[in-house]
Amino acid sequence: MGEVKKLKTRGEIEAKYKWNVEKMYLTDEVWEEDFKKLQQIAPRLGEYKGKLNEAKTLLEYLNNYVEVLSLFEDLAVYAHLRGDEDTANSKYQIMKDKISTYGAEFSAITSFFIPEVLKMKENQIKKLIDQEGGLKLYELFLEQIMEKKPHVLSEEEEKILASVSDCLSAPGNIFGMLTNADMTFPVIRDEEGNEVELTEGNYSVFIRSKDRRVRKEAFEALFGTYEKFKNTVATTYTASHKNFIFKAKTRKYNSALESSLKPDKIPVEVYHNVVDTINKNLTSLHRYVDIKKRLLGLEEIHMYDLYVSVIDAPEFNVEYEDGVILCEKALEPLGTEYLDIFREGIEEGWIDVYENKGKRGGAYSSGSYNSMPYVLLNYNNQVNDVSTLAHEMGHSIHSYYARKNQPYIYADYVLFCAEVASTTNECLLMDYLIKSEKDKARRLFLINQQLEGIRTTVFRQTMFAEFELLTHEKMEKGESLSSEELCKIYHDLNEKYFGKSMVVDKGIDMEWSRIPHFYRDFYVYQYVTGFAAANSFSQIILNGTEEDVEKYKGFLKAGGSDYPINILKNAGVDMTTPKPLEDTIRRFDELLDMLEKELAQ
Repeated sequence: MGEVKKLKTRGEIEAKYKWNVEKMYLTDEVWEEDFKKLQQIAPRLGEYKGKLNEAKTLLEYLNNYVEVLSLFEDLAVYAHLRGDEDTANSKYQIMKDKISTYGAEFSAITSFFIPEVLKMKENQIKKLIDQEGGLKLYELFLEQIMEKKPHVLSEEEEKILASVSDCLSAPGNIFGMLTNADMTFPVIRDEEGNEVELTEGNYSVFIRSKDRRVRKEAFEALFGTYEKFKNTVATTYTASHKNFIFKAKTRKYNSALESSLKPDKIPVEVYHNVVDTINKNLTSLHRYVDIKKRLLGLEEIHMYDLYVSVIDAPEFNVEYEDGVILCEKALEPLGTEYLDIFREGIEEGWIDVYENKGKRGGAYSSGSYNSMPYVLLNYNNQVNDVSTLAHEMGHSIHSYYARKNQPYIYADYVLFCAEVASTTNECLLMDYLIKSEKDKARRLFLINQQLEGIRTTVFRQTMFAEFELLTHEKMEKGESLSSEELCKIYHDLNEKYFGKSMVVDKGIDMEWSRIPHFYRDFYVYQYVTGFAAANSFSQIILNGTEEDVEKYKGFLKAGGSDYPINILKNAGVDMTTPKPLEDTIRRFDELLDMLEKELAQ
């Protein structure tokens, strides 16, 4: 019997595979000194209350605020990075709690700032900027605050709204408790006939099973359980809508959709454009369903057949160093400067590569304005791990460029832009891997991987976005939505999106009830816009000129120095038009052509 392979402890991982967090704080004692400093200087910001109508004082406050916030960010990032290295290390969990708790105190100290600025008139702010040249730096920052003015209530009304915030978030909390803690699923039989309790976690494994009986059982067991709670979940879902609509009306927005998009100056037409453009191109998804049905050899294709792969996964064993080389080759079209930054990240200790005992799972990009942009991985020698490396380095190099080229106040990019650079890197990597892979089985697998990525990220999330739009609009008109009505809306959408070849099983009618993102109103469409923008950028980078690449790097350098639609447009992708989405559909069709051609040979 072979020896059980044990997970390494943190100390057993080679230093070259660990991030260089010491670059932030050489010792924990230095961190503690900075924490004491924060406690000393942060309260001084409160002394500016009631004095911000003088140009010199306003500038002084803003400069001090940036200094304190930057220090807070350094402390918070270091604590969470150290805490994620080994979640069982209580010392770093205490440090995380310390800085998190102080974060609430810091927010309270500075809570006077925005209300005080909003009491001023627009011409008063402009006058202050004219009087004090240093305020020019903060002009956009102050403009973005002033744009909230029509939607900010009186001080007393804001207090009332704040006092009921816990109540207003109750539907999402109840949904979370019901689905994560109280709801249990039946026992099903796996491929070997063993009885296994179904969970939300293992459902994703069973629904991909090659054994059709297993995936059907899992599908029916999962959605059959949700159906038993359909009235409760319909109540939490509609209550969440009511709360969001109430807040939108209270803040004097024209609609719930506008209240979600306007703060980032995203026109509501962008949302409608996503839904309309995908609806006009659903024949591509219908073709996908027909091809999948044929390749699986099915007389009827059901909803529980959607996630099983038509291509068997070949063996991949890509060592980390080889994964780095693959990323470098794929990212070559971005030019020498970009590659030099990528290599700097590898060599200077941006990345924490391998899993160790107690290390947080998953992957992310982090860092503060003053630090290197850190990357957490749990690299396991699979092709998906190479893709994750490219993705997270996309985030980190975006942050690197933004922090090098923007002052602190504009270095962060908003959610609408956040996934674009990372997904652009993924698109470039997949394009390179598909073109350079000589093994037919692996090439087919890679083509299918990207097809599935577009199906789930673009088509599926658009269907979610359309469902959200329909249900919000109905409730804004005063219509009440029962569980039966919600199920009918969702069923009809599935029929429209997947076409006549798909048997839309009754179970799928309940899928809306298990989507936690629906409790973050009008959030999911950004997966679609992010992917579409990234696909467009990858095609521009591969087929364009050096000038096009420089414009893309301009997007990376921009951070949050303008509104997201403008930043993307300046770099060559206009999300107010259908083109980026149409380009994505074109890529989907190309991949379907590749798949059929490969299989025909």
